[in-house]
Amino acid sequence: MSKKKMTRFDLLKLKQEGQQAVWITAYDYWTASFAEQAGMDMILVGDSLGMCIYGYSGTVPVTMDQCIWHSEAVRRGAPHTFIIGDMPFLSYQVSVEEAVRNAGRFHKEAGVDAIKLEGGVRVCPQIQAIADGGMLVMGHIGLTPQSSGQQGGFKAQGRTAEAAKEVIEDAIAIQAAGAFALLVEAVPPEVCGIIRQRLSIPVYSIGAGWEADGQLMICSDVLGIFQAFTPKFVKKYENFGEKTVTAFKQYAQEARNGQFPKEEHAYKMVDGELPKLKKLLDQ
Repeated sequence: MSKKKMTRFDLLKLKQEGQQAVWITAYDYWTASFAEQAGMDMILVGDSLGMCIYGYSGTVPVTMDQCIWHSEAVRRGAPHTFIIGDMPFLSYQVSVEEAVRNAGRFHKEAGVDAIKLEGGVRVCPQIQAIADGGMLVMGHIGLTPQSSGQQGGFKAQGRTAEAAKEVIEDAIAIQAAGAFALLVEAVPPEVCGIIRQRLSIPVYSIGAGWEADGQLMICSDVLGIFQAFTPKFVKKYENFGEKTVTAFKQYAQEARNGQFPKEEHAYKMVDGELPKLKKLLDQ
């Protein structure tokens, strides 16, 4: 029996019943397929693909086309999972009209269930317009990587009373604008807890502690693949980076010393055909 895809109402019910929603990023068919098999409630095709897939130093260079391509692959890999497309830098900041158009591209070309965009009060007009267009919008506040330069780098946010008040005000404004859910990144658990208590929509954490309605992690962090840096809030559940290097080294060594390939790795000619081939070549 196929897994039933979550809806916004299922996610809201989890919040109301005090159950945690669990989701992860994915950028390709195979990771999405494994995530669905593991029973993830949602998958985010994050603009973190810029660092995890393309090796960029940040998310700013990521384009709409790249996000669409990867979202298409993820949808094929996880047809029964709620998928969120991440709006990349300058896909929604230039104008409300462009924000709606690009959100629509995610739905029309990649079949996502929702989109996510970064920012607080200043992006509320975009959130409202996209929601008015019949699409689900998730907000994203706290540490927002696309504007990390304004925030002084990849640093925790909301650690002072004044800064925390701004984050909370952003959260309230995002709900009022029509977002169906909110992602809070790299803020103290106490601040995330206050937001969770004040909002009726689900509030999810990535590095914002346990006072949330669910948790998001980057797949490359969970698997131990991304090695450039490790945020404080990451827990590595495997170390496939090291295991992959070890496997590649073993393959290279065996190929160089003649241990691979062996007879069991090769196709055989049909019996009696090799003598025929030699006769043909001698003619």
